[in-house]
Amino acid sequence: MVKIRLRRVGTKKRPSYRVVVADVRSPRDGAFIEIIGHYNPLTDPATVVIDDEKALGWLRQGAQPTEAVTRLLSKLGIMEKLAGTQGRVDSTSHEPIESATED
Repeated sequence: MVKIRLRRVGTKKRPSYRVVVADVRSPRDGAFIEIIGHYNPLTDPATVVIDDEKALGWLRQGAQPTEAVTRLLSKLGIMEKLAGTQGRVDSTSHEPIESATED
């Protein structure tokens, strides 16, 4: 299983984080698949930079974000974009596709 999570970088007492896609079995600061952004909680306001396209691509492929990353993605509006693309839409009329079974 693949997760989108925070990877701690920075010095002692001065944390900053990279938002990474990693296998669930790898350690917090261990091997990862891809860096999709970064987060610095020490700035005022906190700095959050996440590549929308990369994040959406991984979420559509089934990557599960951690609670902290879910909050960051929601703050940037990425979770809303994902929810908006979940419904199937007919490409010609842009109308939702109805079920084929009728009673």
